[in-house]
Amino acid sequence: MAKNKILVPGAREQLNQLKTNVMKAKGYQIDQAHPDNIKYEIAREQNIPLKEGYNGQLTSEQAGKIGGTIGGNMVKEMIKMAQQQLKK
Repeated sequence: MAKNKILVPGAREQLNQLKTNVMKAKGYQIDQAHPDNIKYEIAREQNIPLKEGYNGQLTSEQAGKIGGTIGGNMVKEMIKMAQQQLKK
């Protein structure tokens, strides 16, 4: 499986931890060893036929609904964290 390119070397573990924490707070069960698997649960909730491996049959709208749910929640949390840091 291809991984998204991370701009900061070594940040993948921290990003996975953020994803785990954010999605747990949203009520999802997260496999600590495989936090990316949350995308399958989100796809099932939205009746999107995501499967392991190639998913060329998905529309960009379907893919965006899956990734947007995860990434959007992560961005909201990062903004909240930045705001808290600015208050200090």
